[in-house]
Amino acid sequence: MTEDKGHAADVVRLMQEGTFAPAHWAKMMTSHGHSGFLDMRYVAHGDDWIELALPWREDLVGDPETGVLASGPIISLLDNCTSMSASARMKRFRPQVTLDLRIDYVRAAVPGKTIVARSECYQITRSMAFVRGIAHDGDITDPVAHAAGIFMLVETPNWVKQ
Repeated sequence: MTEDKGHAADVVRLMQEGTFAPAHWAKMMTSHGHSGFLDMRYVAHGDDWIELALPWREDLVGDPETGVLASGPIISLLDNCTSMSASARMKRFRPQVTLDLRIDYVRAAVPGKTIVARSECYQITRSMAFVRGIAHDGDITDPVAHAAGIFMLVETPNWVKQ
């Protein structure tokens, strides 16, 4: 079995179990694909929130003269974190589609520092999850960016090919 097929099988198994263990799920999701490439890491979680971290890397720098991370990896971090907060609130994983994700940058990230995203899901409806989050580089009261978004919750039993 290839690594991708093993990953898909893990996702299907976790969905069938009907539970969401954030630390386990985040470890699995951040070790594959785009999140794995970026080296996102699980930090902590609560009933409706999750924290993920993105370590600073030179190849993710947007401006070599300043060493500041590019915006793309920070957007990916916030997208993953906000999505996982919806699953944390529902206590189970449901496939989701990002309908809207607004990122407001407040300041440049400090070069060399890990970015931490903390996101919460503050409302769930039958088909939508409403989320917000903050990305910071060590002090949550001094954010790098704010996020607000809406995810469409998908009810499709065969969404992952095995």
